[in-house]
Amino acid sequence: MIAYIVRRLLLVPLILVGVTLIIFSMIWALGPDMLVASYIKSPDAMKTPDARARIIAKYGLDQPTVVQYFKWLGNVVQGDFGYSLVGKEGVLPAILRRFPYTLELALYAFIPVVLVAIWLGVVSAVNQNKFIDQFIRVFALVGWSLPDFVFGLLLLLVFYSILGWFPPGMISTRFDLVMRGADWNAITRLPTIDALLNGRFDIFVDALRHLILPVITLAYLWWAYLLRITRSSMLEVLRKDYIRTARAKGVSERVVIKRHAKKNAMIPVITVAGASVVGLLGGTVFVETIFSRTGIGKFLADSAAQLDYWSIIGGALFFSLIMVLGNLIVDVSYALVDPRIRLE
Repeated sequence: MIAYIVRRLLLVPLILVGVTLIIFSMIWALGPDMLVASYIKSPDAMKTPDARARIIAKYGLDQPTVVQYFKWLGNVVQGDFGYSLVGKEGVLPAILRRFPYTLELALYAFIPVVLVAIWLGVVSAVNQNKFIDQFIRVFALVGWSLPDFVFGLLLLLVFYSILGWFPPGMISTRFDLVMRGADWNAITRLPTIDALLNGRFDIFVDALRHLILPVITLAYLWWAYLLRITRSSMLEVLRKDYIRTARAKGVSERVVIKRHAKKNAMIPVITVAGASVVGLLGGTVFVETIFSRTGIGKFLADSAAQLDYWSIIGGALFFSLIMVLGNLIVDVSYALVDPRIRLE
């Protein structure tokens, strides 16, 4: 087990180097003039004649490509991702300040994705070709085919414009003023959790109302995907010889499904579930834009609209790091679920 984890850990630096090389090639492709312009923090910075020369010298833009790469990589390691024109601050602080809002949305979406999708997938497989199986498969097909931004707009039209139940945004104005006050303790920077920690259940309920529609929008696509994976894996396991043997011995169907089939069918599901965490984080661009949430997704959408290159590249680097770490956690989870993988 330890050797397996060590092998996976040794691969992480190599993968990260590969990621930085790809991202640096995107930076290098901008060209020298665009690179100089992207380092300018204000229009006044270029009023002096030697401003351009200072920027070139400071960031080594006149150096060979290899030198530029290592200089950029050194800045990244120190947390310098560049300056964000949209955030009016460094790219990394801008991302970290918005990350809790995106993380909260992804976490609230991830819980129903795993619980509901696995449950529906098992039910669908156990009742293969019956009415409930056909209904669940149609549900999954619609979810997989419908774009998230279309589904989100439909939910917003029905539940906000018509019914007025679940408003867009982060939180109501009166509660937002409370959270910006000096007496508010932003412990986790997750609005719902901080509301509970501050003893404000009314703010928690209000923040939850603003989360419901974006969570459903974000979760529906992954519901459908994970459901299909669970169903296929369960059907494959239910055809195995040891399942037929267990049934022939008189083991109850409930025990066969829960102890023998479901556990062995979870390995591919864990793969997709681990990837869905990163997918949920990365899939917030449309959702946060539609529902006016100030997370990383909306930040990157605004950056793309204003051609804020360093914010876009910084976001790509940030999500790449999350992807690598997420895959590492999934690999370790493999070994915990299936001991055979440790011997590969």
